[in-house]
Amino acid sequence: MNLPNKLTIFRIILVPIMVAIPFFNIQGAFLEIPISYWIMNLIFIIASYTDHLDGKIARKNNLVTTFGKFADPLADKILVLAAMLILVEAGNLPAWIPIIVLFREFVVSGYRLIAVEKGGEVIAANIWGKIKTVTQMIAIILMFININNTNVFGAFINGNLKGMPLVINILATVTMTISVIATIFSGWSYIKNGKDLLKD
Repeated sequence: MNLPNKLTIFRIILVPIMVAIPFFNIQGAFLEIPISYWIMNLIFIIASYTDHLDGKIARKNNLVTTFGKFADPLADKILVLAAMLILVEAGNLPAWIPIIVLFREFVVSGYRLIAVEKGGEVIAANIWGKIKTVTQMIAIILMFININNTNVFGAFINGNLKGMPLVINILATVTMTISVIATIFSGWSYIKNGKDLLKD
């Protein structure tokens, strides 16, 4: 097994570790942010970086494999949705956001399967897909910066936040909103560009 595939597997292994952190009921805070959020955020950042790293190494050294093509996007989806569900359970993120993300992933995966079955070219990711990926990662990292448990999606609108919590909440809410918009447009582009696959 080559290095990019090992990094992909490592990313998948990090997900259950990240999900398990709240069950340890870790006490204490650093810079007014619970230690458990620091740990989960660090795990998410490391896992996100391996996503960039494994693709870069695979392309540079011609190590692209069938396993990598299958496991790499799967690992990304598992990581992002797991992080979002942690934030939903903590009350920081509304459930409709991961629902939209999940719906889009089902649509895209379905179209890709049909394209492969019919021997056609797999529809390439467009600019919306790239925006979605980048803003999702940034938004999740920002939402884990949960100062005094105030970093709830859209909380700045109430006018109760001040200082750094206000800045972080605005940035987290804006980037997450952009990611949702990009998710919708990305999913729609797959439907529009792949409509010929469903003609029969």
